[in-house]
Amino acid sequence: MNRIKQKLSENKKLCSIYFTAGYPNLEDTVEIIQQLEKNGVDMVEIGLPFSDPLADGPTIQASSQTALKNGMTTNLLFQHLNDIRKTVSIPLILMGYFNPMLQFGVENFCKKCAEIGIDGLILPDLPLAEFEEHYAEIFKKHGLINIFLISPQTSEERIRQIDSASDGFIYMVSSASVTGSSLGFGDAQEAYFQRIASLNLKTPQIVGFGINNTKTFTQATKYAKGAIIGSAFIKMLTKEGIDGISNFIKKI
Repeated sequence: MNRIKQKLSENKKLCSIYFTAGYPNLEDTVEIIQQLEKNGVDMVEIGLPFSDPLADGPTIQASSQTALKNGMTTNLLFQHLNDIRKTVSIPLILMGYFNPMLQFGVENFCKKCAEIGIDGLILPDLPLAEFEEHYAEIFKKHGLINIFLISPQTSEERIRQIDSASDGFIYMVSSASVTGSSLGFGDAQEAYFQRIASLNLKTPQIVGFGINNTKTFTQATKYAKGAIIGSAFIKMLTKEGIDGISNFIKKI
């Protein structure tokens, strides 16, 4: 069974951490993943840095720019992760934009992911219809789960289409804004969380955007299976580096 599905079957709220590969330093990626697992994180989303990350806020954009300057590339990331499954057992998800994957070659990219033990992909700019028509069979062939996003603006019809097409979890964007911009969840977001829960979807939801402490993690997971922390974690890495990981996770 895919590791994502195994993790989702556990009777607990899940904590997933996002960070940008090659940040703060080019060689940090593997150690960050190892430290996250050691400190009890359930899943890790590894961001593939891209020069034009439209859905990301300033914190993740800056980390992407630094990672690219450091020399991080798709090929190099695969090299760094080549032996990751010798030391790490939790689900690993690559998150990025479709263009670098297209340049690498979708079949080759998926094959490489399968070889090194990647469990799923999050590609915010790959439309559902295009995925189903052109790429779904390639993902299935290589045992990869494609994770789709919904937001407060997504129609119920669209949500149900995504639910039907999903095989892992739905990435539930907490607001329509970019990552890292929320200070907490208000009534509108609470109502959105309740509305999605009331749809009784077959696919578990994990909330992202705006989770940065115990309060927001608890709010996000009241109705959902888990929560994703990205910008807050990257801010911590910027200030404290890898040494700050243990304390950061304990605080969440």
